[in-house]
Amino acid sequence: MFKKSLQLLFAFIVLGNSTKLVAQETKLESGKEYILADVEVTGKLNYNEQTVVTFTGLEKGQKIVVPGEDISNAIKKLWKLGLFSDVNFYVNEIKGDSIYLELNINELPKLSDIKINGIKKGKAEDLIKEIDLKKGKIVNENLITTTKNYIENKYKKDGYYNSKVFINTIEDSTSTEVKMVVNIDKGTKVKVSSITFNGNEEFTNGQLKRAFKNTKQKNPIRIFKASKYIKDKYQEDLTKVIDKYKENGFRDARVTSDTVSYNKEKNKIDIKVNLEEGRKYYFGNIRYLGNSVYTDAQLNRILGIQKGDVYNGVLLQKRIADQTKPDGQDLTNLYQNNGYLFSNINAVEVRTANDTIDFEIRITEGPIAYFNKITVIGNDKTNDRVIYREIKTRPDQKYSKDLLMRSIRELGQLGFFDPEAIKPDFKNVDPQEGTVDIEYSVVEKGSSQIELQGGYGGGGFIGTLGLSFNNFSARNIFKKDAYKPLPMGDGQRMALRLQGSQFFQTYSLSFSEPWLGGKKPVNFSASISQSKQFLFDFRSRNVDRNKSFNITSLNVGIAKRLRFPDDYFVLSHNFTFQYYDLNNYNTGLFKFGDGSSRNMAYTIGLSRNSKGVNPIYPTYGSEFAVSGRFTPPYSLFNGIDYANLKNLEEYKVKTTTITTINGADYPAGTYLDASGNPVTDFRDAAADQGKIDQKRFNWLEYYKVKFKADWYTTIYEKLVLRSLGEFGFMGAYDSARGLVPFERFYVGGDGLANFALDGREVIQLRGYPNNSLSSVDGGTIYNKFSLELRYPITLKQAATIYGLAFLEGGAAFDDFKKYNPFAIQRSAGFGLRVFMPAFGLLGIDFANGFDNIPGTNQKSGWQTHFIIGQQF
Repeated sequence: MFKKSLQLLFAFIVLGNSTKLVAQETKLESGKEYILADVEVTGKLNYNEQTVVTFTGLEKGQKIVVPGEDISNAIKKLWKLGLFSDVNFYVNEIKGDSIYLELNINELPKLSDIKINGIKKGKAEDLIKEIDLKKGKIVNENLITTTKNYIENKYKKDGYYNSKVFINTIEDSTSTEVKMVVNIDKGTKVKVSSITFNGNEEFTNGQLKRAFKNTKQKNPIRIFKASKYIKDKYQEDLTKVIDKYKENGFRDARVTSDTVSYNKEKNKIDIKVNLEEGRKYYFGNIRYLGNSVYTDAQLNRILGIQKGDVYNGVLLQKRIADQTKPDGQDLTNLYQNNGYLFSNINAVEVRTANDTIDFEIRITEGPIAYFNKITVIGNDKTNDRVIYREIKTRPDQKYSKDLLMRSIRELGQLGFFDPEAIKPDFKNVDPQEGTVDIEYSVVEKGSSQIELQGGYGGGGFIGTLGLSFNNFSARNIFKKDAYKPLPMGDGQRMALRLQGSQFFQTYSLSFSEPWLGGKKPVNFSASISQSKQFLFDFRSRNVDRNKSFNITSLNVGIAKRLRFPDDYFVLSHNFTFQYYDLNNYNTGLFKFGDGSSRNMAYTIGLSRNSKGVNPIYPTYGSEFAVSGRFTPPYSLFNGIDYANLKNLEEYKVKTTTITTINGADYPAGTYLDASGNPVTDFRDAAADQGKIDQKRFNWLEYYKVKFKADWYTTIYEKLVLRSLGEFGFMGAYDSARGLVPFERFYVGGDGLANFALDGREVIQLRGYPNNSLSSVDGGTIYNKFSLELRYPITLKQAATIYGLAFLEGGAAFDDFKKYNPFAIQRSAGFGLRVFMPAFGLLGIDFANGFDNIPGTNQKSGWQTHFIIGQQF
């Protein structure tokens, strides 16, 4: 060390971002060029010496000037790595033209452990994940500062205005690791005691307070918005107050001053805002300049503002470029949807006379832009072709913002990606060439689901195993390397479901290909299922396996996306065959207990689905669907006179006096069958009736019409209103034949079909017991109306969680003559939905039925409904 100190000339000591030069006596000749013989690395570090030298960019045999740019650049490179706290260069030895250097560096410590005090353990673990404080992370001043600021700001946003965070680092047993201790003092939440406005005459204090969307005065009645003060949000609210004035003609309104006073003793804040309203203005003449693509009349239809209207600066800006709606009906989108990516539109006040303002809408149209390269990143499992076929933007196609937004929606609707993370990035925007590259960034999520559950219902334990593969690849099913764990990536869907209890079993397998042939959006689907139910006595809980009811179902469907009226429309065709086999299964549901029935039906449907972007939590758009289900009209050609097939009730003819039949006397009250012969055992008549009904329902004959309308409207930010209306009607071709006992509508309850085997449609109507709003045999006509207000708790990839409140009503009727769309059972309530990619949709609803359950004098009252796997 003594020899080294004598030869020392320059020490480059790096502290922060600065370099300090220290000169000492040595044999080194300043400005002379040397050959670098060696670099010795010393100090506190775990890195390999040669690796560190490589980081500097210095090489043995290199000609360098000491001091000079080579040493300075080496120091800068090491500092940029962010791995070291000190970087010092020393001269060890000089032999002729050769120079030996020492690089003395201290590695920044790494995080070995972290402890958070002041909050609960679970919240501390979540906070560590949020900040990404992983073991092994480099600990420097920047990490400590950003961690401190993040935590303080996090709690300030929750209303803890005085939150403080103190961070200490403790050196571990090894000199290259430290423990971090974070002490959090949240303090108590700071409430807003009062909000006072001065200078306001046009609006009351209450009206202006409502314009404060985030900063609310303390009010014990308010439930959904807590009183808290967040500086940034408060500044936004001041802008909203001025926007309220601008929306009502007061262009010159401004905040002259505002005061936020903190009362430390009461831990409350008082806010005073002084306003200057100015005068009320009106729109005058509006003139367009620079427009050649669209006429003034066309632009006026979009702008929607007339001379003499009350001045509304907020509305004017929205009609020019609505920043709150990427797909809004505004002038900017009008141009951008027609290729004018580089267009620019500004509203300029050109004249103010008394209370009237004249405007010029100045338009720079620019050249037409075209899409150049279209790329996708982030898809590791899903094949490129599955993504590109859904993207509406194509190379060399005229630029359209509408097509860009539509592409985002279609990718979100696939269900393979996190819809909240889909982002189109503009690359290589070239106004001279008129081209733009678009790179879609996606984040894949788990698209397969498993359903494994057990529960008590329908008189016994019910077990369910369901597997749903929503991004399946059938073409790779025989490729061993494709099983990771299953062939995936082609966008096909395959589902297997097994359900059973001590008295029934159901097995089903389904498959769908959304692009049959790979060239057009033609969805092919097929399914097969087998169900068996044994006669079960709910009182004794005995199962009679000699009495069974079996259903075999086959289903094939084709659905094609249309181009007219627009490509949101889908025309679908579906063919279904079901075989019902009853073996001594007499329950009252069917008039015959032995025999079979067949159901062959064709369904045609027309639907339009523009919901977006997230299929789990859509915030805009709608879905309309109308369908008709028809069986062949067998009664027209099977030669059966159904008018003469009597019902069981017509067998109940009793004699009123002693009657002689075939030489024998029978007492009054004797039953007679259809032929006028006495019935000594009424079961004989029932069996006879069963044969007649077996003949009547050998082939089911009916038609069914359904309609559904579903709207989603964003009320504020992520607060969404869902409006729903449904209608269904089932009819018969031949009134003498009557309606079939299958395919009926059962309204009420959670909407889960459970183990029903008669083809029934179960309609959710919360607040009432399951199926309680339909007759025992089911309704043939129903309607339902629903309003549901939704707000998300989280829309992250791992789980989508949202709360809801609803009003709904509906009813089922036995025939059209009794139908009254206004005679409905009503309910209201609230609930929670949780969607996890691996398990599907789960939820719970608490609903109060306001009306009586049909057939009783008792109001339904509060009901709890568990939701498993229903539609969103």
